[in-house]
Amino acid sequence: MAKKIVLAVGLPGSGKSTYFKKRGIVPLSSDWLRVVLADDATEQRFQKWIFMALRYLLRLRLALGRHVSYIDATNLTRPERRHYFRIAKRYGCEVEAVYFDAPLEVCQRRNRARGRRVPEEAMLRLAARLCPPTLAEGFRRITTVHADGRTTTVVA
Repeated sequence: MAKKIVLAVGLPGSGKSTYFKKRGIVPLSSDWLRVVLADDATEQRFQKWIFMALRYLLRLRLALGRHVSYIDATNLTRPERRHYFRIAKRYGCEVEAVYFDAPLEVCQRRNRARGRRVPEEAMLRLAARLCPPTLAEGFRRITTVHADGRTTTVVA
């Protein structure tokens, strides 16, 4: 079985964590690490440390021989995703994406309905940065989860 890293890509409220939870998948999660390290899932001051820890845990999983590792974070831009391609190359992994293609309005509505809210101005900034994943980045497979629940997949 080929080793692979599966990156969630999407805005807060797009359904990333729910997707993993419904499938019984325990991903490496930036929100979980914020709680563990900073006692608050919405804490943004320590992003560098949070993602250093997340990538360290990923490398550890791969070194321990885990075949599939899921990353639950926004992963909005190519530079943010590039880190995982470097790790994948080092450990001989494929990289896949699950892209949550939910309109900003849907994400904002879901965000308002949940306990830990991302401020509206932050949601707008994040939406402006969102760059959907492409096969040209090096993804082996991209599964798009649409707001209505449909999925489509493209394979390199």
